[in-house]
Amino acid sequence: MPYRELQSHLFTIDTALLTRQCVIRRFREGEGEVLFGLIRASHDYLYDHYPDLPELVGEDKQKAEAFVRQRIADWLLQKKFTFGIWENESTDLVGLLQIDHLNWRIPSAEISFFVRPDRAEEIQLLEVVARAVRFAFRQLELEKLTYKVLSDNFAGQRLARKVGFSREGDLRNEFRKGSGTLVDGLRFGLSRETYGE
Repeated sequence: MPYRELQSHLFTIDTALLTRQCVIRRFREGEGEVLFGLIRASHDYLYDHYPDLPELVGEDKQKAEAFVRQRIADWLLQKKFTFGIWENESTDLVGLLQIDHLNWRIPSAEISFFVRPDRAEEIQLLEVVARAVRFAFRQLELEKLTYKVLSDNFAGQRLARKVGFSREGDLRNEFRKGSGTLVDGLRFGLSRETYGE
């Protein structure tokens, strides 16, 4: 990948975003252990929806810490913006949100996220995603944001529409679940002019 000059206006972007219920913030050194716990607690869900993530984070706390430090470096180099989703009252790490696949020539990116299945009913994920979308358009100054979701993930599709995304197309055999089964997905998109906030 050729060298790309860092964009100085991104040096001062927020590293923590607030909702009524959560703090969405960049990871810090030493938080690999708590991330490892989140991945273990969400393993069955991730196996079906984001099977690469447990492998990327690793099977022990040291590899999870390496993942955290790599994501901090990616943030500083403007390659990927990874947030932990922390519940205010308990201060528990309850989810993960990423803005990645950045194309600074447009500029555009893809958003992905999940919360622990056992906390999904109590966490207002709509507020979390809406806050991250606002960050993407206002601070990263993106022109386009996409979201890919499994065709049978109806909750994810409803959430995307509520935030303002529109369905852009079907993705045949786009995802491979942890079981090896190929499944279809949907692509949603949201442009800056449509977002308009």
